[in-house]
Amino acid sequence: MGPVLGDLLPLAVGVAISPIPIVAAILMILSKNAGGAAKGFAAGWVAGILAVTVVVTLIAGSLSGGDDKEPSAAVSWIKIVVGAGLIVLAATQWSARSDTEIPPWMRAVDTLTTVKATGLGALLSGVNPKNLLLCVSAGLTIGGAGLGAGGAITAIVVFTLLASLTVLAVVLGYLVAADRLGPALNSLRTWLQDNNHAVMAIVLVVMGAVVLGKGIGGL
Repeated sequence: MGPVLGDLLPLAVGVAISPIPIVAAILMILSKNAGGAAKGFAAGWVAGILAVTVVVTLIAGSLSGGDDKEPSAAVSWIKIVVGAGLIVLAATQWSARSDTEIPPWMRAVDTLTTVKATGLGALLSGVNPKNLLLCVSAGLTIGGAGLGAGGAITAIVVFTLLASLTVLAVVLGYLVAADRLGPALNSLRTWLQDNNHAVMAIVLVVMGAVVLGKGIGGL
């Protein structure tokens, strides 16, 4: 279990430090429907990560035969493809680092209901290409490790919680201490919006190298 959690940690950090969901959570906290939208977004974010990781874990377990302690060649090749994909995304983000245009959905945050915010959270966590690739890599790691049902469930829960830590911290922190955190969160939002592409590029290239190396090492 220890080596698997060690492999999952950088992947979870890569998901957790994504600027976009943190900015989205802050915008919802500062919106008209602050409480409902922020809670819904956090719930959707967790659900999206959990769903993708569970599905890929089940698939990877079947590819690895379930009880194998070493990942199969198929799982290793998938990791290589995922790692390469992350590096390509890193190059795309870096080339767009001068783009400071605010996405339309950010401007519409004030109109989001709790249900719509939940859907946005699931979309950004489970369908966003960068997070999707990281969650796929996590599922491959868990499913290919031969942990058994109990160990796999534990690893999935730990990964999901770590990957959701920043969004949950922003939402829960504001609910507990809104007056003190409001100005700080607004400053953080501005910085993340200005530096989103550069931060994402650095995270993606590091994560891509990690996943690619794990895939090559498994052959």
